Amino acid sequence: MIDPFFLAIEGAIGVGKTTLARLLQPRFKAELVLEAFEENPFLSDFYGDRARYAFQTQMFFLLSRYRQQQEIPSAMANRPVIGDYTFGKDALFARLNLEGDELEMYRRLYTVLADRIVLPDLVIYLRAEPDVLMARIAARDRPYEREMDRDYIARVAAAYERHFANYTATSVLSIDTNDLNYVQDPSALAFVEGKVRKALGIGAYQQSLPQMEEVGKAQMRPTPSRAAHKAPSEWTVREFLAANEAMARLGVLLTKREGDAGERISQLRAVLDQTMRRLSSLADSIGADGTS
Repeated sequence: MIDPFFLAIEGAIGVGKTTLARLLQPRFKAELVLEAFEENPFLSDFYGDRARYAFQTQMFFLLSRYRQQQEIPSAMANRPVIGDYTFGKDALFARLNLEGDELEMYRRLYTVLADRIVLPDLVIYLRAEPDVLMARIAARDRPYEREMDRDYIARVAAAYERHFANYTATSVLSIDTNDLNYVQDPSALAFVEGKVRKALGIGAYQQSLPQMEEVGKAQMRPTPSRAAHKAPSEWTVREFLAANEAMARLGVLLTKREGDAGERISQLRAVLDQTMRRLSSLADSIGADGTS
């Protein structure tokens, strides 16, 4: 039996992250954690008018991804976990789509939440050229992606290249997928699986395809799932519940469409400030000052 690990798959829109996660899941008998992007009520509006809907879209994703990532430590108690994104992608897209006060508001909340996320043991970074990405996006034909333009995809791909050029949080396995069809070619999937097993140190590895890949030499930070924790005090539990309630109110406000836009932004600021205070209080109660 394979010891539990957390494997995350990353890459630009359309590169094949979810597909690879689903294909690898039975080979490692893993739990799948798939991004629930279709639950975001602003996504289709965002692709039609990115400037207008960027803030609502990004904040909804941030809270949704955070809540989902909190389930990973318990899932890893029984078996490996494979996810089709990393929490860090949220900040990557925020830098692309937000600016000014909205970006600053986002950063304040992201900084607090990111410190409470379990890091993957390995990140697979799937790479592809913009034209290949556009072809794959067109082939899957999701309605809300039909307005997507090549320039935006090229910017996303470039942002991912910059992100992983400086990524040091965990080990990275980079795979060029321009000519790699692991959906229809069993040998291509076996090649990827072999690379993953070698990077994680689990099982035999056999070279089957001449591809461009490299495993990052970065040291892994200790993750909460490996550390021993003291039982939470009643005060900590109360602060945790209060913080979750504040984030729930923020989520409700993000889905609110009626009313004056300026008033909604003002309400968002007020609720965000309250959420930050609750999260800071929670951090104090567990001895996390956000500097680790």
